[in-house]
This record gives sequence, C-alpha cells and structure tokens, in this order.
Amino acid sequence: MDKALYIAMSGAKQNMLAQRGHANNLANVNTTGFKADFNQARSMPVFGEHYPTRAYAMTERPATDMAPGSAIQTGRDLDVAVQGDGWIAVQAADGSEAYTREGELQVDVNGVLRTGAGLPVKGNGGPLVIPPADSMTIGVDGVISIVGVGQQPDEIAEIDRIKLVNPDPKQMEKGEDGLMRMKKNPQGQTPTAPADGTVRVASGYLESSNVNAVDEMTQIMALSRQFEMQIKLMTTADQNTESAARLLQNS
Repeated sequence: MDKALYIAMSGAKQNMLAQRGHANNLANVNTTGFKADFNQARSMPVFGEHYPTRAYAMTERPATDMAPGSAIQTGRDLDVAVQGDGWIAVQAADGSEAYTREGELQVDVNGVLRTGAGLPVKGNGGPLVIPPADSMTIGVDGVISIVGVGQQPDEIAEIDRIKLVNPDPKQMEKGEDGLMRMKKNPQGQTPTAPADGTVRVASGYLESSNVNAVDEMTQIMALSRQFEMQIKLMTTADQNTESAARLLQNS
C-alpha cells in the first residue's frame, strides 16, 4: 500500500489534535484569568532504510500566551486582579504549589480562602485561613485585613498576605489542570517561586481570559477544511491502490 495513505492518516490525526487545542481555548473564553495555548504544526521527515521522500505532520503546543486579559470591575471585595506581571500562589489538587491569575476568591465554611475553582490560596505560611469577621479587605500588596465579629469598624487586624510571585515566564509551564508551575530542574524536582513584594493586585476587579474568540473560531474552521482534504487524500490513495491491483491482475 502506498505510504501516502499513512501520511494522510497522520495529517488528519494531527488536525484533530490541533482542533482540540483551539477548542479548549474557545471553551475558556469566559474563564477568569485563563491563558490561551499557542498551537503550531511542523513537518517531520521520515527517515529509515529509504530516502526521506515523505514528511509527517506534527501538531505542538509550544508555549502559553502570557498576555494579560482586560480588567473587569465587579465591586466585590474578594475579587482581585493582578496588575501587570505576577501570579497568585495556590495549592493544587495534588498538594503542590501552582500559580493562577484567577482572582475570584471566596471563604469556605472552614474559613479557608479559595479560588473560584475551589483551590486554597497560599499565604506566607501555607493556605490562608480567615477568622470569623464582619468585613474583609485585600490591599494592593495582597495583605488581608479584617474587622472581627463584634469589633468596631476601626479595629482592623492584618491576618496574612496572599503569596504573589513573579518568576520568569520562560521558567513556567502550564499543566493539564490549567495551572502554571515552575519547570522541573535538572534533578527532576519542581521548585517553587519566591514571593515578590512588587506584585500588585486591584480589589474589586477580575481579569478576563486573553482568548480571542474570533481568531480561535477561524483557526478551527481552517483546520476542519484541512481535515476534509486529508480524508479526500486517503480516499484517493485507496482508489489508486485498487486500480494498481486490477492492473496487476489483468497482466
């Protein structure tokens, strides 16, 4: 069977993988603080006991778009948006430290400060626990202040500070859970980023997703047409094989 059939099959598969990446971006167009994944394709020559006359296609997600989204004013005291560069440290589901720009915070029944996705927000000494309070504010430097239950409005107490980090984006990568982490070091360990006192947040705001919905939809449509082309090429390769087989039979 002609190798063109396998080349077309590989191309169709990679088109589907690329569509999945763009569909994931499009599905998160309204997700607070979401960062879009870049997608690219490149040709991979086939080497072996023959000349490299064929090239397979390969879809990759080389990096994440770190561009900030737009700030949306909500007026809610527990909503925070990172201003400029920086990230909010959270405890991921596996217990590791991860980073997000999702600032839709809430306090659960146990007093733990969590993101909208339910992940504990980290402070100077671990996950932040907020005592019962009549009011709570978050300063531009991430410091959390409360007025305890039954206290006077001017009796403000500082509880802790949200851990804000600003590592080199080149040293970060997105995990399958959508959270950013530091890349593993040569020893195979995942380091944690140090707190950065220069990172600022704006209370009463949320950062929107940086996904361009029109661009993602256009890419999905283009990939769909490419997929159809690959399927037609597979059909043509199969027809050519059948024609060749009939010629051999007649001879």
